[in-house]
Amino acid sequence: MFRALSLLTPSPQRLEPIEKTYTLPQHPLIYLATDAAAIRFIGEELGRALEGRGLSPELTATDAGTVHITLGADPALLTGPESYRLVIVEDGITVMGGDAAGLFYGVQTLLQLLRLYPPQEGAITLPGLRITDWPDFPHRGVMLDVSRDKVPTMETLFQIVDLLASLKVNQFQLYTEHTFAYRGHEVVWEKASPLTGEEILALDAYCRERFIELVPNQNSFGHMHRWLKHDRYRPLAELPEGWQHPFSTKPEPYSLCPLDPGSLELLRDLYDQLLPHFTSHQFNVGLDETFDLGMGRSKEACEEQGKERVYLEFLLKIYREVKRRGHVMQFWGDIILHRPELIQELPKDVVALEWGYDAEHPFDEHTKLFAAAGLSFYVCPGTSTWNTIAGRTENALINLSQAAIHGQANGAVGYLNTDWGDNGHMQPLPVSFLGYLAGAAFSWNAGEAQRLEELDIPALLDIHVFRDRARVMGRLAYNLGNVYLQPGIRIHNSSPLFWVLLFTRGLIPQPGEDVPPIIQRYLENILKPLADADFDRALAYIDQVAAELPQAQMERPDGELIQEEFAWAADMLRLAAKLGKARQEAGLDRPVRELPAQVRAPLAEELQELIRRQRKLWLARNRPGGLDDSVARLERLLAALEGQE
Repeated sequence: MFRALSLLTPSPQRLEPIEKTYTLPQHPLIYLATDAAAIRFIGEELGRALEGRGLSPELTATDAGTVHITLGADPALLTGPESYRLVIVEDGITVMGGDAAGLFYGVQTLLQLLRLYPPQEGAITLPGLRITDWPDFPHRGVMLDVSRDKVPTMETLFQIVDLLASLKVNQFQLYTEHTFAYRGHEVVWEKASPLTGEEILALDAYCRERFIELVPNQNSFGHMHRWLKHDRYRPLAELPEGWQHPFSTKPEPYSLCPLDPGSLELLRDLYDQLLPHFTSHQFNVGLDETFDLGMGRSKEACEEQGKERVYLEFLLKIYREVKRRGHVMQFWGDIILHRPELIQELPKDVVALEWGYDAEHPFDEHTKLFAAAGLSFYVCPGTSTWNTIAGRTENALINLSQAAIHGQANGAVGYLNTDWGDNGHMQPLPVSFLGYLAGAAFSWNAGEAQRLEELDIPALLDIHVFRDRARVMGRLAYNLGNVYLQPGIRIHNSSPLFWVLLFTRGLIPQPGEDVPPIIQRYLENILKPLADADFDRALAYIDQVAAELPQAQMERPDGELIQEEFAWAADMLRLAAKLGKARQEAGLDRPVRELPAQVRAPLAEELQELIRRQRKLWLARNRPGGLDDSVARLERLLAALEGQE
């Protein structure tokens, strides 16, 4: 009976089996032993779960008579924040937290036990045990990109929060460039279906009930192209005339000019509008990937002082604005690492976010630099789902586990699992569930990261995320996420099949075609390796993995939608493999439109249907803003297949 306990996630820090069992009665009495009003929500969640298993629970604030489940919070019993003790013996169940959050997490573990030990002949019998548990990282978060076209509906956001809370995640961020409805800046977000202040207030309250801190997020230096492309804001740009940066198909302004007083004036307005909607006193201001710094209006200053010095001076101005508003500033640490000696000049109350998304990222080396400077810092790995369609399972698990191992060893105070949407946010949401689960497991119990090879990730997904009785979806999601390995080549931070769909031009520029240097580098680094790819092996693998999809039996309201999403992902990857093989045979030096017509026609027909399905699936979870921009990437391929591009 104790074998199933290995499938708790995150794995408890201490678990002692007891050679007894406890069978819940038909009418279990749930006793709220301490501050009933404060923990009522937790008791109600447990009650709903018991009702779903055929029982008729009742909440009470008195212990008169026999009680079956006792819930409470006692700082004297457990002193660590978010810690809890769960005891199951022959006469009942007790869950005590060191605080209300700890009690909540203890109940989440009890809910997992109810899934691991389903009713047998109408009775629920749980194994005797004693669990003492606490988190290794104080801050355990997920950051979802809502600025690369895809803005989830409120229903979807609530579903994500529920999932994260069940996995003991306690921080949530929405990566924002232009998708908050700032008043007076309507031209920037009017077509993006942005989140409103009222919606953020509702989401913040929903998160608080589940002990999740909703941290405000607004990029504030680079990644400002959605603002600066408009005439009103263009004068604030480093390069007002624009350039073809990695996130654009045509030249446009990208970063704010750090020397322009108007840049800070704009940010003051954004901060004043955004921050009051959050109860959190942390604030992620971004400041990553300032690619064009020193290329335009700040060129002279950067040549005299160095790019990183100019960067630091602007960071300090932003820091003062954040501090003036009573917040702790989080910022991405990539730029300051170019000159590590400047780290010492950062204010000691900022939080550096050390990010990296490939398996080999040097978390150990980088975190030691922030630790040596006396700074608080997070490690920030990722779900490895963007630029892939179906994820990169092997890379994700190594990246997520290494972040936990080195973060804990070097004193990280937080672990922020990032879920980006580069190049159209093509991956369906459930593709990220594997990364959410693994990141939650490793950030609560970093020892799990050390035992990565022992974890049955597919089983954990089936039981606690997909709720699949047939035990199909976990293995399918895991395996489909490894399609990226099948062609036998590696491409940085992405899947080769993804780029087959996005790059329609050839390696060699056509007569009269002016290809910007940055795009030419992409062509060389992405298209050229495809000459050695094994697309037949990829096709066979996709067919084998996807064949089991109809057998899934998910006990969740969106189970049918999840099957449709994974079916679409598999079909997109099939199309990519067939197109890759066709391009390989014709020569990668030529664009897609020059493939033989008899090859292009059936591929175009498949893609038309896939685009139709993409639109339907997108709107099932997300707002319409951004959909046309995302689909346009596939429509460019469709035009090429139809010989029009």
